[in-house]
Amino acid sequence: MSALVVSLALFAAILHATWNAFLRSGGDRLWTVTVMSFASTVFALPFVFIYPLPPWGAWLYIVLSAGLQVGYSVFLVAAYRNGELGQVYPIVRGTVPLLVTLGAFIITGDRLNPHQIAGVVLVALGIMSLALGKGRASISSILFALATGAIIAAYATVDSIGVRQAGQSGAYTAWVLVLYGLLLPAVFVARRRRLAVDFGSHDTWKALAGGLVAMVAYGVVVAAFALGPAGPITALRETSVVFAALIGWTFLGETLTTRRILACVIVAAGAILLGY
Repeated sequence: MSALVVSLALFAAILHATWNAFLRSGGDRLWTVTVMSFASTVFALPFVFIYPLPPWGAWLYIVLSAGLQVGYSVFLVAAYRNGELGQVYPIVRGTVPLLVTLGAFIITGDRLNPHQIAGVVLVALGIMSLALGKGRASISSILFALATGAIIAAYATVDSIGVRQAGQSGAYTAWVLVLYGLLLPAVFVARRRRLAVDFGSHDTWKALAGGLVAMVAYGVVVAAFALGPAGPITALRETSVVFAALIGWTFLGETLTTRRILACVIVAAGAILLGY
C-alpha cells in the first residue's frame, strides 16, 4: 500500500474513535446519537433523488440494515452508560472481526489459517483483559458492548448481500442512511415522547459536529478503498481502538493504565491479523 492509503486508513481510525468520544461525552447519549444521525440523513437525502430506485429484491436488506443500525446506536448508548470509551470501544470493535471470522468457520466451514487463529486468540485475550479484573467496566456495559459488536457484524453481513442485490452501492447506502435517520428519531420519540432540538444550544452543535466527523470518517474509508486493497485497509482501521484509549485519557479524563493500553494494542493486533 502507498503512504497515502496508509495515512487515509489511520486518519479514518482516528475519526471513528473521535465520533465515539463525542457520543461518550454527551450528557444524554440517546439524544446525542439521534441528533448525530441528522448529519448522515442530510448528506444522504439528495442521493435518493439522483440514483434510480433499488430493485425490489434489495429493499428487505435496506430496511433490515437500517433497523440493525438503529439497534447498534441504542446498544452503544447503553454500553457507554457505565463504561468508559477506552474500555467499551475496543470490546465493540474487537467483537466484529472475531464474530465474522468465527461465523464463517462455523456456518460455511471456511478453514482458519494461522494468521486468523492468532487473530482470534489475540482479540479474545484483549477483550478478556478489558472485561475482567480490577477497573473493568460494569457487567451490563460489557454485555451491551458485545451485543453492539454482534449487531455491527450482522448489518455488515446484510449490507454485503444487499449491495449485490441493489446493483448500485450509492443508491443502497443512501436509502439505508435515510431510513436510519427516520427510524432512530422515531425510537427516541417512542421512548421519550418528544424530541426537542435547540439549534442555539452548544450541545446540539456538538452532536451535529460528531455526526459530521462520523460522515467524514466514512468518506475517508471509501477514498482509501478506491486507492488500495480492502483487507489491509480494514485491518489498519482497527487501530482506532488504541486511538480511543488515548482520546479517552486526553479529553475525557479516563484512566490510562498499562494494562488497558496493552489490552487495546492486543485487540488491534488481533483485528489486523483477522483483516489480512
